[in-house]
Amino acid sequence: MKLATLQQHHEASFVAIVDAARGRYWQVAEIMPGLAVNMNQLLQQWESIKGDVVPNGEGYPLVGVKVCPPLIPARNIFCIGKNYREHAAEFSKSGFDHSAKADEVAPEFAVVFTKAPETVIATGAKIPRHAQVTEQLDYEAELAVIIGKGGRAISKADAFDHVWGYTLINDVTARDLQKNHRQWFMGKSLDGFCPMGPWLVSADEIDLSAASIQCWVNGELRQNAKISDLIFDIPSLIATLSAGIELKPGDIIATGTPAGVGIGFTPPRFLQTGDVVRIEIDGIGRLENEVGQ
Repeated sequence: MKLATLQQHHEASFVAIVDAARGRYWQVAEIMPGLAVNMNQLLQQWESIKGDVVPNGEGYPLVGVKVCPPLIPARNIFCIGKNYREHAAEFSKSGFDHSAKADEVAPEFAVVFTKAPETVIATGAKIPRHAQVTEQLDYEAELAVIIGKGGRAISKADAFDHVWGYTLINDVTARDLQKNHRQWFMGKSLDGFCPMGPWLVSADEIDLSAASIQCWVNGELRQNAKISDLIFDIPSLIATLSAGIELKPGDIIATGTPAGVGIGFTPPRFLQTGDVVRIEIDGIGRLENEVGQ
């Protein structure tokens, strides 16, 4: 199942089931009258209502409907740094990484930081350039995990029982701020620095063991890896985060980016106004954004 947040004209946004192949959608509020929900509220109730959220009839055409960010998290997005070996290596060699130990090839423990909810924008929206505060704008294609069932001290064996599904994000980063402030929040959390979408895809629709993640900048393939190449896999991340933090329905975990980001080139290839970043993962879809002013 694919769940999206959509908007008709200038009316209020609504949650819908999407059939991307057919270009159709069904409003959840019409399937379950009286259920006035946003995506966060729907995920919080999902375990008790999921059997009733079933599309009926022909639905409506997606053409002409605005696709909004699928989910605005209630709290910061959990993010994982340096979770692909080749990216860990390119970042360590770049001169921007103050978090690595000497001669470290890959981190011993998961590197965790967060992005503020205000970073989230939709596919098709323009990424703010923020030229007044950064000269080194970079892209990072990532798989994001959507928590469906909350919990604390979740074991690796039980972790996938807590996953609703997945989406795409671009962990946009101001590299100079990331380097200068040492901790990464500033460089990662400028407004508009987390394109997300186009929708949420339930876990049963994706085979992560075979899925690839790819990123193009202006049509040039920059990142191309298998999700199975993660250093810390999804069960490990859920177990680590939930050990002392209660995960909640609607929480988002960005799992890290593979090699091929702008700082991995010599010289670095930072984003400029007008550049277009496109990210795809098998079974999810396409997230595409242009860099604005």
